[in-house]
Amino acid sequence: MSVVAARFLHMEEHSDRLDVQVSVGDQTVLMRVAGEVDIATVAAFRSALWSAPARPVLHLELSELRLLSAAGVRALLAAFLRVRARGGELVLVDPSPVVARVLRVSGLHRVMPILEPASAIEAARRPVAATTDLQLAA
Repeated sequence: MSVVAARFLHMEEHSDRLDVQVSVGDQTVLMRVAGEVDIATVAAFRSALWSAPARPVLHLELSELRLLSAAGVRALLAAFLRVRARGGELVLVDPSPVVARVLRVSGLHRVMPILEPASAIEAARRPVAATTDLQLAA
């Protein structure tokens, strides 16, 4: 991400239980979510998702997310549908084991693309048009 990284804009939303960092590039928004998404923090999570600038791809990096409640699952699904309605793609990247289990139990793993860390690095190097060929995690 050499040229794109130089043009990234950084935004943050932070509370005691939820930390969201957003990097905006020309074609991609990378949102790193850490902490817990539950009934107490879902409004801040939803706000971060809704305020992300419109780009063709929104990557949600979830490796440091410790908890994803039912309210968080609903917010994720709503964001996925919103991004898809405007012609974009929301991709979950490297969910923590707890979050990956929630995604499997809720069935979201069948709806949303999920990238493992190695696939995410490879995807960042490809042009945006090639993202439809990404290898998805089960």
